[in-house]
Amino acid sequence: MIKENSHRLPVAIYKGYVTVAFTACMKNRNPLFVDSKVAMRFSEILMAEAMAHGCEVLVYLFMPDHLHVILKGNCDDAEPLKVMNRFKQKTGFWLSQNRGHVRWQKDYYDHLIRREQDIAKHVRYILNNPVRKNIITNWSDYPFKGSNIFDINHRQF
Repeated sequence: MIKENSHRLPVAIYKGYVTVAFTACMKNRNPLFVDSKVAMRFSEILMAEAMAHGCEVLVYLFMPDHLHVILKGNCDDAEPLKVMNRFKQKTGFWLSQNRGHVRWQKDYYDHLIRREQDIAKHVRYILNNPVRKNIITNWSDYPFKGSNIFDINHRQF
């Protein structure tokens, strides 16, 4: 058996006061997040995991077949990587119980945002994703988005 090489940075890099952008996709690009009940349940799980592991959710956005989220550690013990792993584990279990044929892809993409001034650029990119995909014409009209620190429905990015 061939062991797969890890593409992640050392786990210690993802702890404390760090900001990480994640993208997680559904297996076979299954359009799960067209159902508002699923998006609502998954956002609840994401927020609970962020709170449990010392993170703020700067922004999340569920596209039909994937999730974008930016997590920011707000204490020395914050663990954005653990938030994402626990989120995928808990939502994966929910999927197995409620949507047996739908699964997450094995892994996810992550990107450390090293400069504070780059955060707004990343948030704008995420919020404009449904506009670029011609789902809506104005990002503020997209329903499957949120934050636990910003009122993104009334904020300019």
